Amino acid sequence: MAQLTGIVLFALAILISVCLHEAGHMVTAKMFGMKVSRYFVGFGPTLWSFKKGETEYGVKAIPLGGFVKIVGMTAQDDDVEPADEARAMWRFPVWKRTIVMVAGSITHLIIAFVVLFGIFLVIGKPNPTATPDAQPAYVDVAPCVVVESVNRGCGATDPAGPAQLAGLKSGDRIVSLNGAPTATYNALVTAIRSTKPGPATIQYERSGVTTTATVNLIAAQRPPIDAPDGKVSTVAALGVGFVLPANVPATLPVGPGEAIGLTGSGMKSLSVGVVSALGKFPQKVPKLWSAITGGTRDQDTPISVVGASRLGGEAIQHDNIPLFFFYLVSINFFVGIFNLLPLLPLDGGHIAIAWYERARTWLYGRIGRRDPGRVDYNKLMPITYGVILIFGGLTLLTVAADVINPITVFGK
Repeated sequence: MAQLTGIVLFALAILISVCLHEAGHMVTAKMFGMKVSRYFVGFGPTLWSFKKGETEYGVKAIPLGGFVKIVGMTAQDDDVEPADEARAMWRFPVWKRTIVMVAGSITHLIIAFVVLFGIFLVIGKPNPTATPDAQPAYVDVAPCVVVESVNRGCGATDPAGPAQLAGLKSGDRIVSLNGAPTATYNALVTAIRSTKPGPATIQYERSGVTTTATVNLIAAQRPPIDAPDGKVSTVAALGVGFVLPANVPATLPVGPGEAIGLTGSGMKSLSVGVVSALGKFPQKVPKLWSAITGGTRDQDTPISVVGASRLGGEAIQHDNIPLFFFYLVSINFFVGIFNLLPLLPLDGGHIAIAWYERARTWLYGRIGRRDPGRVDYNKLMPITYGVILIFGGLTLLTVAADVINPITVFGK
């Protein structure tokens, strides 16, 4: 139930973000004097609406986004009333049109900044000492070992966890493996992976009492500890995860000034990550297809709104509220940047055409030739439909992967 609640809340948060995106277009268009005839949440049949001034506001039946209608976005729009000709969007200076078109993406980036700032201010920054390489080997005992190199929950064919079978419980501290001390959790993992699959002796501490147990380590596929995206190899696995000691806080409090600095650094890191992800996207498409057709789901493959909502639901299910909001930050930041790509029908495509027209007018004036006028959007429709077809296909592929073989961050 908690996961379902989280999924619904995350989907609602995305819907609100999209509606705010459209509100950004609307507010800036009205500010410059352009005519905005409609602003709606959702698509399809109208459920409810009202008119205030010259704009109709309302809600439609399919809550999968929203839209705003600005009169005369292009010179080819044929629904501009004679009285509105002077207020048609395409007649305004290019800098004003640019601000209107970029306002949607800026809204997403503002949402990302505000939410990330709130995370740091309310929850704090990560405690640099609350890490597996700095803390003792307190463990979270898993019911199974996922033998493939994939982060997911237990499946029907996954073997039971050796630690659980040996009687260990979450919160126990493992102090040695085959007589060798394990001072930190990462030291424990290193020791396990340096041991052959099969019987091993561990000592663990619970409530001040040390107990010795024999476990049967299982062979599993894992990447290196310090390189999650590195080459996978076969190693031994105990079926445990890292858990912080009760007296070690996961975060440290920060003031508003430091929170702003941390937010700026976080936004910079997100921008680098988004650019890198967009550049690698083509090579990830085959991995998505593999995930649908029976292969393992690569954790680095794209996710859809369905997958993001599912991850948000998992975060709520595991009481990880900061992670829920960080997912919201990430998806808003990605949408904000992605929407600026110079491709129709994205806002970035309209911006690119507006500045192309401006540059062409300037160039023709310099060489004494007649201004060729506005770009004919009708001639660009085949390219636009091609982009829609490609993006639509990729969206369906990603949604299918998120339904059939979803990514999870809480698997053992």
